[in-house]
Amino acid sequence: MSPRPTVRPGGRSARVQQSVHAAVRELQAEQKRADLTVPHIAARAGVTPSTIYRRWGDLHELLADVAVERLRPEAPPADLGNLREDLEHWAADFLEEMSSPPGRSYIRDALAGDPDSGNAGQCSAYAVEQVEAILTRAARRGEHVPDTETVMDHVVAPMMYRILFRPGLLEARYARDLVATVFYRLMPLP
Repeated sequence: MSPRPTVRPGGRSARVQQSVHAAVRELQAEQKRADLTVPHIAARAGVTPSTIYRRWGDLHELLADVAVERLRPEAPPADLGNLREDLEHWAADFLEEMSSPPGRSYIRDALAGDPDSGNAGQCSAYAVEQVEAILTRAARRGEHVPDTETVMDHVVAPMMYRILFRPGLLEARYARDLVATVFYRLMPLP
């Protein structure tokens, strides 16, 4: 299958994407995942299967695209007034959302798509954007902040490992403990 073509924003292309994404979400809510097929999705969306194949290549890539869209944060991270509370709150929310059954399903779909399409990278970029917003806000308040990669490596990465490979061991305290690790072990004193 040829690589996915560049999609033009707006117009018919945007309407097709909206209707196909909506069809996928509706069908996922109504039936088992194993029953999802491109022809079923196309019929629900009011497009031909060839439209889906041309745009997404295959079912896995379509599901990955829908998953990435569903994993996009809906709002900026909460501002609780200090870096530690902001990071703890964000990490606990991230862990809860990503470790939920729909969250884990979206993560699996995003990872199952074409690895060269950037879906997994986009999911990571969402987390980076949220962490950078928290760090930037704290720096503006004059707080000492770790670099983004430190937070990604010591908070987000362990949570993702647990979400994917050890889902029974997750709770908000785990997220807060990871943030504490950044503060106690990794941040140099100002």
